[in-house]
Amino acid sequence: MSAADHVDESTVVLGIETSCDETAAAVVMGGTDVLSSVVSSQIDVHARFGGVVPEIAGRAHLELIRPVINEALDTAGVHPERIDAVAVTIGPGLIGALLVGVAAAKATAFALDRPFVGVNHLEAHLYAALIEDPNLEFPAVVLLVSGGNTLLLSMDAPGSYRLLGATIDDAAGEAFDKVARFLDIGYPGGPAIDRAAQQGNPRAVDFPRAMLHDGYDFSFSGLKTAVMNHVRQHPDVASNDVAASFQAAVVDVLAAKLMRAARDTGARSVVLGGGVAANTLLRSEVERLAVVDGFRVALPSRAMCTDNAAMIAAAGWYRLRDHGPSRLDIGAVPNLALVADTVRTNRSAALRDRR
Repeated sequence: MSAADHVDESTVVLGIETSCDETAAAVVMGGTDVLSSVVSSQIDVHARFGGVVPEIAGRAHLELIRPVINEALDTAGVHPERIDAVAVTIGPGLIGALLVGVAAAKATAFALDRPFVGVNHLEAHLYAALIEDPNLEFPAVVLLVSGGNTLLLSMDAPGSYRLLGATIDDAAGEAFDKVARFLDIGYPGGPAIDRAAQQGNPRAVDFPRAMLHDGYDFSFSGLKTAVMNHVRQHPDVASNDVAASFQAAVVDVLAAKLMRAARDTGARSVVLGGGVAANTLLRSEVERLAVVDGFRVALPSRAMCTDNAAMIAAAGWYRLRDHGPSRLDIGAVPNLALVADTVRTNRSAALRDRR
């Protein structure tokens, strides 16, 4: 198709994201120019359950997907016929939620006779900072931290990256959610911990920094258990102090490994991505250490850290340019891993190459 054969700065991509509890659509031109980004959150719907209920999320996506797409087009001032391609998250995520977005994207692409592009949600997070800083200097090391993933990657260029390390148990965001729930300080857990920590003493409790000096992998399950044990043994401890001390332990490990990986790989930039990248302490600590070590730092805005369709459209633009459209018979893959054909080396090789 012409759009796939000639992808340039004028190519307009409609992005759709429904991997979890945000129904989102965006219109992006040239891979980085965000013409609109609409996100309809279900936080209030799931708050009383203390977490996302898959069936409720799926039904909400069904109700919201078409109005959200229409709003994204209206806000962008773009007629549907101006859309050159449709990109959508195909995984990872909740299967019922993903299917809504995939079906909507295929129907739109088919109706407009435009290329359809399936996007890995995790890969899309790598483009969030690039949207706001198109002149990002490569090679870069990216720390992708979210509710379900904690990944450290070396990125030589858009679409060219290799996995350096990952969590061996709980993801950082998962640990935030579980500790916030245990402390009963609010939902979602990440923002709740962030707010509470700003009122607490990060040195009140000396929580462990697991695997701080051990390679590029992460482990947060033991830290989560240490928090629970400490509170049970010291029931009068202030929740704000626990939150601040817990957050400091997580950020110390994340920031230290990011900087070590940047030095070891000869990176020019360090990048954050994912929902936990909105954390106040993590952002400030990475900025501080990047200045000390002489790295350029790229932090996506908080709106681009959380699930959004702008990053899906951006990733779709690059994937369309470099690989062409996806087949219309591809489906949703709830456990889709970040080991696509763009990864230059596999995890075992990255482990062997460590210093």
